[in-house]
Amino acid sequence: MWGGVNQVPARDPRPDLEWLTRIAYAVDRAVGTTLRSPRRGDPIGMGADGSPTELLDQVAEREVLRELERWKLPWNLLSEEAGHIDRGGESLLVLDPVDGSHNAVHGIPFFTVSLALGTRSMSDVRAGVVHDLVRGVTYAAIREGGAWANGRRLGTRTWTPGRDLFFVNLGAHSTPRAHAVASIPRRTRALGCASLELCLVAEGVGDAYFCDNAPPSKNLRVTDLAAAQLILREAGGGVSEGTGREELDLPLELTHRSSVFAWGDRSLRDHGLEGEAR
Repeated sequence: MWGGVNQVPARDPRPDLEWLTRIAYAVDRAVGTTLRSPRRGDPIGMGADGSPTELLDQVAEREVLRELERWKLPWNLLSEEAGHIDRGGESLLVLDPVDGSHNAVHGIPFFTVSLALGTRSMSDVRAGVVHDLVRGVTYAAIREGGAWANGRRLGTRTWTPGRDLFFVNLGAHSTPRAHAVASIPRRTRALGCASLELCLVAEGVGDAYFCDNAPPSKNLRVTDLAAAQLILREAGGGVSEGTGREELDLPLELTHRSSVFAWGDRSLRDHGLEGEAR
């Protein structure tokens, strides 16, 4: 069961959160020079997720690995680029080195590094950090302990039909259902970085995030979601599969993908999107 923001966690994961934040800041420093390079989007290989690895992704991922070795952190790693790296640990660091890399490569200031610590699935992720690599805002959460942005407690906003704002993934692979959902609220934005869009819902900037692609292999991976879904849930929202109401719980591996309906107000979840999205 997902805990409320005022509950005390059985195991205090604050040291984990401090390490995740330290690693996120190290990535921020490491990618600074690369972001100014005209070669930042050069493909330098193929990632474990089947998509090309760009120079910027590689620089960020290598910095994470250096930090793990430097501080002797006993964690395994799951990353979009390197895949699963067994480092002999019991915990698993779920990493998206640069979420929104297309934005970063094209100079659009909306991308993050995303880090989450768990063991087997999203439901046991105990700490998560999404660091905005442009604004320097660090979103963080502890399972059953709350969520923050730069130390400020986060809370979702009340959904008000007619004054709502949705973030929707739109593009060549988005389904008719995604386009239908985009027509529901008064305002829709497609910003191209799922982790940060979920954090904006957690912050009360928007009401929902929706992604539904075809084929399903173009949907979101756990690396996109692991940290941000914890932040949103601890801020009072939730994450469901598709337009449904069941909580989404992906295994911590790259083979599974899912459509996503992330909501800030439970009344929006209970209202559902099924009728409007047909």
